[in-house]
Amino acid sequence: MSLSMPLSAPRAVLASLTASILLGLAACSSIENMVAGDKIDYRGSANRTAGLEVPPDLSQLARDSRSPQPGGVVSASTFQQQAPGAGLPTAAAAVPEGSADLRIERHGDERWLITSLPPEKVWPQLQSFWRSRGLQLTVDNPAAGVMETEWAENRAKLPQDIIRKTLGSLIDFAYSTGEKDKFRTRVERGTKGTEVYISHRGMIEVYSSVTKESTVWQARPSDPQLEGELLQRLMIHLGAKEETAKSAVAGATSGPPRARLLADQPTPSLQVDDAFDRAWRRVGLALDRGGFTVEDRDRSQGTYFVRYVDPGQAGKEAPGFFGRMFGNKTKIEPPVRYRVLVKGAGDSSTVQVLTSEGTAENGVAGRRIVSLLVDDLK
Repeated sequence: MSLSMPLSAPRAVLASLTASILLGLAACSSIENMVAGDKIDYRGSANRTAGLEVPPDLSQLARDSRSPQPGGVVSASTFQQQAPGAGLPTAAAAVPEGSADLRIERHGDERWLITSLPPEKVWPQLQSFWRSRGLQLTVDNPAAGVMETEWAENRAKLPQDIIRKTLGSLIDFAYSTGEKDKFRTRVERGTKGTEVYISHRGMIEVYSSVTKESTVWQARPSDPQLEGELLQRLMIHLGAKEETAKSAVAGATSGPPRARLLADQPTPSLQVDDAFDRAWRRVGLALDRGGFTVEDRDRSQGTYFVRYVDPGQAGKEAPGFFGRMFGNKTKIEPPVRYRVLVKGAGDSSTVQVLTSEGTAENGVAGRRIVSLLVDDLK
């Protein structure tokens, strides 16, 4: 007995069978492939995903290619008002293995790299490092010692299943992690070289309504493990062996808590068990990781000038024309400026939150900022 069927039927059956096999293989291999290979891959993510338009308060110090001036302490805004000086080299010369002393130090979740190289030699290496990771710099300011990357998607988080491996770039546009990362690098001149801090900021795409018709971007917590992974790769980029870099990051041990809230103070305050130099740098890193916008800093006065957005406002958009017409009175609070004051006293330092005019900040936002800082500085 023979069965008759349209000419196209065998092709449809074959296509359906092939798809089922591919899906089955994908299900079996996706978990394994997600944890295999490179854990960080931002290469090409800027071309594959739309720009991040919603995250709050992302403006930073203006781009500047001038080199830091030797001696003295000058604020970032003062540098931007001066005539351009000699720029740092843009092409990074290779650093021979063993040419610089490299190590990792840690307090709590904070890790940073210390190298015997001077900042003038480290800076072009950092530029080269971020380019090699597939990330472009939106802030490149050697005068302020700050670099900041674009928002980008870590493509290594996508499942490397057989369908994606087979079809490759043909369907790559359809994949997205729903997360984006930005990294800030802070470079500080130490007594015996340079200290390099890498801080992470993350955003996640979430549905803005129960109907799931639109999405917004919201802040997500910083990832200390990702920061440590990048410090490890930076050590390798600067000439360390892979095994040495891994053991340096893994072996950086954390001591007891080194920060605590201070009660009965005229303005929200905390104490850090570090002398001024170390406290100043750690507070700067904590501000970077906390999503603050550091508009300026004056080390001679121990002052960071920052903008702060209430986390409850993250991802919210102001009502449009029709929303305002029909009574949508949602109010989006603008960023508020504050001063974060660091004062050293021997082997410890105090950190205070002040208003933009330098008076005591006793509101809810001031207490929240201090709580965020003490959690990070512990």
